[in-house]
Amino acid sequence: MKRGTFQLMKSVNKSTILNKIRLCEPLSRAKIAQETGITPPTVSSIVKELIAENLVEESILGESRGGRKPTMLLIKRNGHYIIGIDAGSNVIKGVATDLVGTILSETEIKILPHISKEYFLQTLKEVARTIFSGIDDKKKIVGIGVAMHGVVDVSAGVSLYSSNSGLRDIPIKEELEKEFNVMVMVENNSRTMALGEYWFGDHEEVDSLVAINIGRGVGSGIVDKGRLYYGAQDIAGEMGHMVMDLNGRLCSCGNRGCFETFVTGDAIVNRAKEQIKDAPEGLTAEDVYLYAKENKQDYLAILEETGQLIGIGVVNLIHMLNPNKIVLGGGVLNSEEFLMPTIHRTIQERALTEKARKNTNIEVSMLGKNATILGAVALLLSEIF
Repeated sequence: MKRGTFQLMKSVNKSTILNKIRLCEPLSRAKIAQETGITPPTVSSIVKELIAENLVEESILGESRGGRKPTMLLIKRNGHYIIGIDAGSNVIKGVATDLVGTILSETEIKILPHISKEYFLQTLKEVARTIFSGIDDKKKIVGIGVAMHGVVDVSAGVSLYSSNSGLRDIPIKEELEKEFNVMVMVENNSRTMALGEYWFGDHEEVDSLVAINIGRGVGSGIVDKGRLYYGAQDIAGEMGHMVMDLNGRLCSCGNRGCFETFVTGDAIVNRAKEQIKDAPEGLTAEDVYLYAKENKQDYLAILEETGQLIGIGVVNLIHMLNPNKIVLGGGVLNSEEFLMPTIHRTIQERALTEKARKNTNIEVSMLGKNATILGAVALLLSEIF
């Protein structure tokens, strides 16, 4: 046996047991051994360690099956805390959660467009500082997860570029670790949303999940076997820049006819203004939805067309990745009552096989605006579990 192999096996067993408790709590030691195949003495030894580390606690007694009632195990709610930050282009939000994602406190600060790097970092620290101040025992803080808009160098924790804010080369990880002396992890906001859905979206256990965020832009993230998937050059999941029309509208990325140019809030408004003669001058995507709610057929047709376009993008995704589940979120999905029937119909008409048509689970996010910030929390949880 190679040096370190035993320690690795112990670590794998520890992770397996901790995850089993997280997913199936309350759970007895005997049940853990039965369902994981780890021997009862090993389970007992590792559970003892987890309790000492404030990760697990004993709870109410379980039902007896003829002998002594088993003691049940739970993830310890107040054993550790995690800070999650959603650093958007308009607002920076922060939360503190326990190890199961319960939001214990939150704050936010609005930011102006075209701010400096220094002002952005100052505001980011102010949000983190406010959340920190509400936690009595700072030693229980595991770290800070940051969901950042734009392109992120994950290993360095640097925000490389954001087209929305124009910010470049922001050393988020370095600055926050220096200020707060805890571990900091930084990730793109769309990928973070996918991780949040995987951890907290109340989905059944799935091997692969894709979350698509459709709002001012289109972002997506891929989770495969519990981990974010990046691809060879870290651009896996850039669904918004999948080209659908070589001669289409110019996209922010410089290409023409990207998926993003068809389905965002601005794209919906542009299509409405082109197709509806009496569309008001200051029309917004929310107005299109409200007019559709009033049963105005021209606006209903715009949303139906949008649903079909989203559906085509989703079909392409199914054919490329074939995930178990696809979760849709973002501001455009506020019109889900008009979009989802057409999205489902498009998939039924265009997906390649009957299995893909029947078995790909597609739904709207139940986490809503919290998906991204809970994903920031999950960045740290994925290190623990």
